[in-house]
Amino acid sequence: MPVRVTTFRDDLSSSSRALVGMWVSSGSPLVAEICAGSGLDWLLIDGEHSPIGLESVVSLLQAVSGYPVTPMVRAPSDDSVVLKQLLDAGAQNLLIPMVDSAEQAAAAVRSVRYPPHGIRGVGSALARAAQWNRIEGYLTRADEFVSLFVQIESVAGVDAAAAIASVDGVDGVFVGPSDLAASMGLLGQQTHPDVTAAVLRTFKAVLAAGKPVGVNAFDPAQAQLYLDAGATFVLVGADVALLARGSEALTDHYLNPRPQ
Repeated sequence: MPVRVTTFRDDLSSSSRALVGMWVSSGSPLVAEICAGSGLDWLLIDGEHSPIGLESVVSLLQAVSGYPVTPMVRAPSDDSVVLKQLLDAGAQNLLIPMVDSAEQAAAAVRSVRYPPHGIRGVGSALARAAQWNRIEGYLTRADEFVSLFVQIESVAGVDAAAAIASVDGVDGVFVGPSDLAASMGLLGQQTHPDVTAAVLRTFKAVLAAGKPVGVNAFDPAQAQLYLDAGATFVLVGADVALLARGSEALTDHYLNPRPQ
């Protein structure tokens, strides 16, 4: 049975432009499918700040599998057991949150690789990832099916960005301005000049290490600033945010009319 081997790592290496995506946070397979058909390049299924658990991840991956979009799954943590479960569930592209050091990044790499290069548990006969052992040679080819991205979202992470990006097996770095702002004492001020400067400093370090760098930026002007600065992948919206703002706009238009 055919399997999509192309990872987000491959998408980035073959693209002549930045890849644009959005968050899937609602947990709804129907909403995920709507987003998958939008024409965007990639979707981030969020297992950290949403009600999405392991079973939901499977349903969401199934819902988007028929569309020309690449799904990435953000794990709730760097716990090796959780990462093993997500991989076996068929998540080919993982984002690890709150990575502050090269040592933490290296531990995440070990968690997604089979021995002797890592500690991923072997259960391919039971796993969607290997299509229940229908993928020939999966155990020896597993690295072809997996890309690993780490998220820098603290002052410590920014300071260690070059070392983190240089870890073998880390395919790219994603910057989270929200938690970064909080770690800088600027909670809720993602576009503050000091936060922007820290993001750009991270970009410079990661790109110098030869790795792709991405960022979360819902504000269009801020997103364009980061794209102009060399971001190779961006997230520019979220399913739940679009629904919230869209429904509020209806309320504003029909229930809170402007004075004539």
